[in-house]
Amino acid sequence: MSLPASIQEMLDTQKVNYNIAPMDRSGHPLGSSQMQNICIVQSVLLQDAHGRVQVLLPAGSLVDLESLSRHTERNFEGVNLDDVRPLLQQHQLTCIPALPRWQSMPTVVDERLVQASTLWLESGTGTNMLELSRADFQSIIATSEVLPCALDAPVLSFDGDKEEAQILDSVKRFTQKRVKQRLDETLELPPLPETAQRIIKLRADPNADISDLSNIVEIDPSLAAQVVSWAASPYYSAPGRIKSVHDAIVRVLGFDMVLNLALGLSLGKTVNMQVLTPQQIARYWRDAVYSAAAVEGLVTSIERPFRPGFGMAYLSGLLSNFGYLILADVFPPYFASIERMAKANSHVPSACVEQHQLGMTGNQIAAWLMDNWNMPEEVVIALRHLHNPNYQGEHAVYAKLVGLAQQMLANAGFGNRLTRPITDHAFAELHLDPETARITVENILEAGDDLDAIAEKMRA
Repeated sequence: MSLPASIQEMLDTQKVNYNIAPMDRSGHPLGSSQMQNICIVQSVLLQDAHGRVQVLLPAGSLVDLESLSRHTERNFEGVNLDDVRPLLQQHQLTCIPALPRWQSMPTVVDERLVQASTLWLESGTGTNMLELSRADFQSIIATSEVLPCALDAPVLSFDGDKEEAQILDSVKRFTQKRVKQRLDETLELPPLPETAQRIIKLRADPNADISDLSNIVEIDPSLAAQVVSWAASPYYSAPGRIKSVHDAIVRVLGFDMVLNLALGLSLGKTVNMQVLTPQQIARYWRDAVYSAAAVEGLVTSIERPFRPGFGMAYLSGLLSNFGYLILADVFPPYFASIERMAKANSHVPSACVEQHQLGMTGNQIAAWLMDNWNMPEEVVIALRHLHNPNYQGEHAVYAKLVGLAQQMLANAGFGNRLTRPITDHAFAELHLDPETARITVENILEAGDDLDAIAEKMRA
C-alpha cells in the first residue's frame, strides 16, 4: 500500500521504522481491537499571532486550550478548515497527518501518547495508518514539546426521558459556578412564535388547503418574502416570475414543503441573535440551507417503499443546527468560549465540546424545547439523536438521514467539519445507494451559488 509522496519523504528523511495498518470501513485500524495498550494518534492545527503549531493527541480527545496557554504562554485558536483544505489537496491528503513537524510546524505532543506501547498515527490518507513502537515514536518527537494538552471527550447522553432534568441540573450547576444567578433568570427560553403555532395547528387540520397556508405565511411580510424568494431562486428553475406565496406553493415548492419551510424559518426568528456576529449568523443559515437541500436530495434517491416523510425530513435538515442558536441565546456570556473551543476541536462533533463545557449540548436543549412546543416528534428525535448512530427507536430514520447528509457534505469539502469515513451500513440502513448519494451531494454543491443566495436572504 503506497503513501502520498510528501508523507513517504517525511518518513524516509526521519528514518522512521513503521508498518502500514489498513483501516476498516468505520475508520479504525484493522486488528486494533485485538491489541493491548495501543493509542490512535490524531493531529490538530492551532494558531496565534506568532504562527501555527501542530498538536498530537489521542484520537477522540479534546485539545485543552487552557493547559496549552498555561504551559506555552500563548493564546491559541483553531485554524479554519477552509485555510487547511488547499494544503491538503496540494499534497493529495484527506486529513492532517499525525507526523510531527508536518509542513515544518513546531509540534506539541500530549503527554499521554508517550506512555503507549504501540501507536497508530493518522497518515493523512484516511485509508491507512502508520504503526510505530513507543521507542520509534519517541525518536521522531525528540524535538517536540511534550505537555498535558488533551482532555477526555465526554460521553454524549441521548436519554429523552431524563433530558429536562439533565438540562436543568446542568444549568443550575453552571449558574452556581459561574453566573451566580437564580435558575429562572438564566434559562429564559423563548415561547413558540405565533406563526409557528398557527402552522402546527394547520398541520393537524385534515381539511387545510393552500389558501389557509398562504394566509398564515402572508401575515408575516418578512416570512412571506423569504418563502417567495426561496421559490424564485434559480436553484428550483421555476418558469416565469413567482409573485406570491400562493405561486410558490402551487408552481414550485408544494404545500408540504412550504408548510415546513415556513415553520423552520419562523423558529429561526425566536432566539436573540445579538451575541452572534454577522459571520456566525451567515454560517448558521448557510449550514441550514445546505443541510436541508442535501436531505431533500437524498430522500428523493430512496426507493418509495422505504422513503421517509419528505416534509419532516426537510424540516429536520433545516433545523438540524438550531441548538447553536439556543446556546447563543441561553449562555451569551460564555458562547465565545464555546465557539473557540469548538474551532480548536473540529476533529470531534461540536456536541462533545458543548457537553464538556456545559454538561449538555445545544441540540439537547433544542430537542427539549421543541418537545415542549409540541413540534413534530420526527424533528425532536432528529435533533436529540443526531450524534447517536446507534439509535434504533421510532423515527430514527430522520436522525440518521440528517447525520449522513451533513457528513457527506463535510466529506465533499463543505463547512467546518472534518472528513470521516461513512460505512456501507449507514447507507444500507437508509436504503441508499452510496454512489447515487455521492452524485446527489455533488450536484447540490455544484448549485452552491444558488444556495448561497438563498441563505443570504434568510438573514433578513
